[in-house]
Amino acid sequence: MNKPRLRPIASGIALSLFVMHAHAEQPNPGPQDIADLSLEELANVQVTSVSKRPESLSNAASSIFVISGTDIHRSGVTTLPEALRLAPNLEVARVDARNYSVTSRGFSSPFENKLLVLIDGRTVYSPLFSGVYWDVQDVVLEDVDRIEVISGPGATMWGANAVNGVINIITKSAAATQGTLLSATWGKDERNGAVRYGGALGKGGNYRVYAKYADNDDLRNENGGTVLTGWHRQQAGFRTDWGNETRNLTVQGDVVDGKLHQAGTADIQVSGANLLGRLNQTFAGGSTATLQMYWDHTERDQPLAFVEHLDTLDLQLQHAVDLGDSNRLVWGGGYRWGHDRVQNGPAFGFLPGTMNLHWANLFAQDEFALRENLRLTAGLKFEDNNYTGVEVLPTLRLAWNPKPSTLVWGSLSRSVRAPSRIDRDLYSPTVPAVVNGVPQYGIAGGPDFESEVANVFELGYRAQPMATLSYSATAFFGRYDKLRTLEPNPNGTGSVFRNFAHGDTRGIEAWATWQATKNWRLMGGGVVQRVDTAANPGSRDSTGATGLATSDPSHYWMLRSSHDLAEGQELDFTLRYVGALEKPVVPSYTALDLRYGWRIRKGLELSLIGRNLLDPKHAEAGAAGGRHAYERAALLKLVWTL
Repeated sequence: MNKPRLRPIASGIALSLFVMHAHAEQPNPGPQDIADLSLEELANVQVTSVSKRPESLSNAASSIFVISGTDIHRSGVTTLPEALRLAPNLEVARVDARNYSVTSRGFSSPFENKLLVLIDGRTVYSPLFSGVYWDVQDVVLEDVDRIEVISGPGATMWGANAVNGVINIITKSAAATQGTLLSATWGKDERNGAVRYGGALGKGGNYRVYAKYADNDDLRNENGGTVLTGWHRQQAGFRTDWGNETRNLTVQGDVVDGKLHQAGTADIQVSGANLLGRLNQTFAGGSTATLQMYWDHTERDQPLAFVEHLDTLDLQLQHAVDLGDSNRLVWGGGYRWGHDRVQNGPAFGFLPGTMNLHWANLFAQDEFALRENLRLTAGLKFEDNNYTGVEVLPTLRLAWNPKPSTLVWGSLSRSVRAPSRIDRDLYSPTVPAVVNGVPQYGIAGGPDFESEVANVFELGYRAQPMATLSYSATAFFGRYDKLRTLEPNPNGTGSVFRNFAHGDTRGIEAWATWQATKNWRLMGGGVVQRVDTAANPGSRDSTGATGLATSDPSHYWMLRSSHDLAEGQELDFTLRYVGALEKPVVPSYTALDLRYGWRIRKGLELSLIGRNLLDPKHAEAGAAGGRHAYERAALLKLVWTL
């Protein structure tokens, strides 16, 4: 691949001019110390991922957990996937040095395709497989305001692929990141650093610019051999914010370039750039309108496999209005266009190689107050895509506050995982032999592949019975239809992807936070679940590498402790347990991560971080022998703010 790849940035300048009236998400100011926010204040943190309008966490009728910027800082994590381990309702498994499986409520795999991920409102999944390349997603972790994690369907608000959950990564406004920050981490198998500077603009505006670098070594497998999955990545970007409570503006963008090690070939080359603008206007009557537009360009060159160039242009418009004291309506729509160009390798290819993709949507969600303490929310989205046309995505939620500090809620939702290019356009080999005029494909696309469908029931309870204790629990049951299988091709040789399987998920997820003392906070949570899948009668599914393949623990839990030992000294630990996997067999493991932070002086902090301290090594995914083993590690991190 040609070295970039920055030409798309020039074409993005026109977009920045178009969105010079954009709106920034209003951040929640992150606490510097653990006692800065009481549990009551934490319960009133404003979240936006459930209903696309601000509402208090304690009142959100959804299984939602918020990872704060302080949580990330005090945990000592260095990547976004590791930060996601802090959410007890997420199942995170490290596959190798750079790849992760991140999901909720089952169907875990490196190509997980039922979880929607956004960074500051920009969707980051790949239309090749409806999943996320975690090896290219990054932000300056010190700039994260919060990560809102919803387990369960979110399709009415967010569309197709928000089947098992939504992860919404929200960074701080430029006004909250003024001055200079230098961050550097060094330790076993990794080195990374970041520099960020924020300043003021005219007419009440603020900006920040940043650059960061990450260098991660190859790791060893269970047999002691080195596996080439290390990576090097550089990234830079900016954010600007203007405005006030009536009108707010954000324009931001990033560029990234990296090399990913791969056994048997040259390095995988990755690069990309994006530019986003968002406008929020509050009108005299109190209603609000939001206009967001972004352009995203990504390139991925996997030697002997494929080279992909993807350009995405997305426009979203939303209006929120109160139709009286007991009726709150959010409605809107959007259009996303993608130009996907794939240079195919000999082993497999996406045919046609160049394709224009589109996703159009129209949605409305209305919240009615049936009584002072009883709310009914009904929502409906229509979403159109290239492959299956219009999908109907409804939801119905009922929320009851028997007392101000208690919420009981239930929901019924339908969501879909729309076909990706793998499901419809994958052919192997790319150029087949022809026998008697019939191409001899091993895999010949899936021309009849439909959307996978999930119908989910949830029942939740959230309470704060005392000032020092809060907890949440959700029971869920999901019925999945039209899951992906690989079937004999009825029109020729080889196999095609079909929808000849079904499944059920059921379980309970729960967590609690206890302020044990003024300077000591404990958080614990976990999931008990069962995931069952089966082929339909008549199916001849020929491989485990389909939608039927599940590799999920029956239970997992975590315990976090944050303790302010003395002025300027912090001690934090995270204890995680993950049950055994069956396909393939992976033993259960318990891991302990520890961080000691010392504020040497104002603006200068040193952290000593320990990982996987309980055993010499453990595996998290993959077949025995060749899978990665993660060893004990120690890191030093220095953060200097001016």
